[in-house]
Amino acid sequence: MSETRPRLIVVSGLSGSGKSVALRTLEDLGHYCVDNLPVQLLPALIKGKARPELWLGDLAVSIDIRNADDLAQVPHWLAQVAELGFEYRLVFFEAESDILVRRYAETRRRHPLSADGSPLSEAIERERVQLAPLRAIANLVIDTSQLNVHQLRRQVIAELGLTAREGLNLMFESFAYRHGIPNDADFVFDTRCLPNPHWDVRLRPLSGRDSEVRAHLAAQPEVMAYRSQVISFIDNWLPAFSRGSTRSYLTIAMGCTGGRHRSVYLAETLAEHYRQHGYPGAASHHRELG
Repeated sequence: MSETRPRLIVVSGLSGSGKSVALRTLEDLGHYCVDNLPVQLLPALIKGKARPELWLGDLAVSIDIRNADDLAQVPHWLAQVAELGFEYRLVFFEAESDILVRRYAETRRRHPLSADGSPLSEAIERERVQLAPLRAIANLVIDTSQLNVHQLRRQVIAELGLTAREGLNLMFESFAYRHGIPNDADFVFDTRCLPNPHWDVRLRPLSGRDSEVRAHLAAQPEVMAYRSQVISFIDNWLPAFSRGSTRSYLTIAMGCTGGRHRSVYLAETLAEHYRQHGYPGAASHHRELG
């Protein structure tokens, strides 16, 4: 696909075959994603995105059996997509019926065509028949029967000729344990074992951003040893997170009692370290400082 023309990827296929994983993968790679937008609204969406000065990135939409009444319109609006200067690919995901049955059993989700009380196996075969016209016009068909989530992500990237964003964006977040661990943390480090500036009345009203607190903590051998070991840990495992992954960020949370001194200092200085060592987008966030 051209690098200059706006691109549309249409994700379709059988329920339980991995469409959601594919859409999340595309979103991680910078696509603007719309899940199950009604077919009749797609031409308007395309027209709004067609002007180059408004173009912010490639577009991906999913169309599935929930659009059953409008599936016949798909070829019509795909023709409009081409007329508006978009390149598009329709990617159809499928899997063997027994695999789909097992996946539904494991997740306990209800198949969209089983609401009328139909057996799951019958609903799957009915969906397969109803989506056959879309499969017939697909540019690419991916059978996910033997793929796990990570393998599916890699195949989507490879088959569509996409490129994962180079490197990870690192976020170092400080927090107070008394208010709970951040929900988005990938790694959590407990700094409560380190000397606490809170007990110094001169430093108590300050934070880990202030030069006095930074100098105080930098002079503590335990703090420097802790920081060095955290850097070593991150350096050892960053390649594993980057290799074959579509994630665009990694959140490292540093916690202490009040989320004001030790955790803030370490989050700040770790972000500074990684900005100087190949991760220019490394940033810090201090939940308790607002």
